[in-house]
Amino acid sequence: MFRRKKEEMLYFWVSLGLVLLANLISFQGSRLFTRNLFHHDLTLPADTAIPFLPWTIVIYFGCFAVWFLFYRFIAGLPRERADRFFCSNVLGKAVCLLFFLFLPTTMARPDVSGTSFWEFAMRFLYSIDTPDNLFPSIHCLNSWLCWAGVRGNRDVPLRIRAAALFMALLVCVSTLTVRQHVIADVIAGIVLAEIAYLLTGIPAVRSVYGRLADRIVRLLAPLFGRGTGDP
Repeated sequence: MFRRKKEEMLYFWVSLGLVLLANLISFQGSRLFTRNLFHHDLTLPADTAIPFLPWTIVIYFGCFAVWFLFYRFIAGLPRERADRFFCSNVLGKAVCLLFFLFLPTTMARPDVSGTSFWEFAMRFLYSIDTPDNLFPSIHCLNSWLCWAGVRGNRDVPLRIRAAALFMALLVCVSTLTVRQHVIADVIAGIVLAEIAYLLTGIPAVRSVYGRLADRIVRLLAPLFGRGTGDP
């Protein structure tokens, strides 16, 4: 059963905020402590055989919009499933933080000197995102969790479930073809997503997130008119 729209929307924005906060602490906060540490390069010989395809930056950047749509959709599913999805996101980011702190990673990037639109876009990407905090890949983690959040649920149309899997696979490939990650990062991101989603299948684990989200929703509800418990 789907919850009422008002409560659902507030729950969505609270959950999105918690995920973004976890991402900020993990991805940016860790850099405050690892900037001067030795960074490991996990590049394998197989990584060098993967073609560099600047046009796939469309997938790499486009996934942010797709994540938003799936986050919004999953927030409208029954609360147990929504809590599991968002809890696995926060848990996954917490584990990423530990890896970023204790196993700093880096990689070599290609020299992009062309004048095409795609090469300009690649230079822009490289200018705003330094090659660190790579293992596990948060891009792959997020995308794989979007699929985990809808798979096996017959209340979700097959086309949406298929789109989630297709998107997850495309994003994982794009992280390699734009030289933002190496194979080890992708595998780690997928494995972490599966472990986080497995753990949040335990009611006692996801209930921690559910109680936190409920508390914030109750605090914010008066700012948006009637409380979420009102008819």
